[in-house]
Amino acid sequence: MKPVVLDTDVVSFLFKNDSRAQSYLPHLHDRQWLISFMTEAELEQWVLLANWNAKRIDWLRSFLARFGIVPSSHDLVIKWAEVMVAARRAGRRLETADAWIAATAVLYDAPLVTHNASDYAGVPELKLITESS
Repeated sequence: MKPVVLDTDVVSFLFKNDSRAQSYLPHLHDRQWLISFMTEAELEQWVLLANWNAKRIDWLRSFLARFGIVPSSHDLVIKWAEVMVAARRAGRRLETADAWIAATAVLYDAPLVTHNASDYAGVPELKLITESS
């Protein structure tokens, strides 16, 4: 099964059963779903900021078990640095968190499924899948 990396926004849509999730489902069919450790961290921050109760936190963590969570590694660190430099050389500002997510997709040679394609415009090696207009 070929991998696909999901951006935090798309994971959130799926978790909340947001209507926008439906447009991404065809891109996820018969794929290995991966998320960056950074997406996991962003979702854990979301939980804390929203002051969720224990039951809802458990529900999110059970939901995340569907994904392969890519941890940091030396190879990923190198790819992150390359992604940051490529964006800078392209005249684009890439947020640190977005760079970790992009680097994960580039390292795994997998498309990144995102609703915020413009966040990744400065990463030339990155294959994007988006349904945003």
